Amino acid sequence: MYRYPYRAIQANPVVVSYAQGDVNGDRVTDQVYLIGEWTQDSPFVQNITLVIQEGRSGKSTSVPLKENAGYHPSLFLGDFTGNGVDDILISIATGGSGGTMVHYMYSFLGNTPQLLFDSGVYNEQYKYKVIYQDDYKVKVTSLRNNNTFRIDISGRGTEYVGDLYDEGGKLKSPVEGFVNPISGLYPVDFDSNGVYELLAYQKIAGRYNADTLGYVLNTLAWRDREFGLQNQNVAILGS
Repeated sequence: MYRYPYRAIQANPVVVSYAQGDVNGDRVTDQVYLIGEWTQDSPFVQNITLVIQEGRSGKSTSVPLKENAGYHPSLFLGDFTGNGVDDILISIATGGSGGTMVHYMYSFLGNTPQLLFDSGVYNEQYKYKVIYQDDYKVKVTSLRNNNTFRIDISGRGTEYVGDLYDEGGKLKSPVEGFVNPISGLYPVDFDSNGVYELLAYQKIAGRYNADTLGYVLNTLAWRDREFGLQNQNVAILGS
């Protein structure tokens, strides 16, 4: 988990993101805010809090976030569960070297906040093995569903390949890569039915973080009480 450094903050909370829509189901537009405290001379925001102001009554509800600091906090409102009411998707960049993000989704149906998605829980559920193999291949295995992909790295240049393989394409020594936590979570209505799915990106790295091999793309759809895996693909970077 990325740990945020201490930074001096400006104590007065300000609105750092804003959206409006019917999030409690009463068909009246509500106001949704992320408030936080800017750091001095920096785009870093701390103590980020979700605040929902009901359109009908004017009452405000504050929802604290587990990971509540980072960069470029943003809001997206849309129906992810199929009940015709907007849910609240929160995205915060961590600023870490892997380009990872923190994401939460809340329902506010009936004026009660309910956490629908937590990127920290997702990252624990979706683990991978990345193993270099002979003949210039990298095997990526999704441990959650035992899905396997193979990436051809033969076109990555003679210096890169020569460090890892002999002239016959055999690995000189065992090499493992890794898959980062979520680096992006995007709302997409794939079947154009007015209900959004989530498209999660996770970077596949080789020997080090900057050695990007591709991305795991998981499509998540709401099923009963949670987001389940609908599709899984790997996007491979060109040589």
